Amino acid sequence: MTENEIGKIVVDSAIRVHKALGPGLLESAYEACLAYELKKRALDIQTQVGLPLEYEDVVLGVGYRLDILIERKVILKLKAVDRLMPIHEAQILSYLKLSKCKLGFLLNFNVYRMKDGIRRMVNNL
Repeated sequence: MTENEIGKIVVDSAIRVHKALGPGLLESAYEACLAYELKKRALDIQTQVGLPLEYEDVVLGVGYRLDILIERKVILKLKAVDRLMPIHEAQILSYLKLSKCKLGFLLNFNVYRMKDGIRRMVNNL
């Protein structure tokens, strides 16, 4: 399955979860429901995946965590905030670079319409 095929499923699943729950919950609630929805669609997902940092050929466990990793190809960063900030985009771009994944999504569930809370991010390696 390609990153773009996975991306379509991610967007559809996020919209489905948002329609069922609406805004105003904790990020952990959306993460659990979205993980369940993605598993129902037969995707290989991992939650809260540790992401080490490599510096001068030394691997440092500095505590970075991917909210959801799909098929070892696509990263999801979930938020439930009033508005997304540039630092949120910088975080997921850093995660894409560190993981060598090409595609990520920044998903803010604290919006009236989920389509307004979806940011597709690409790592041009």
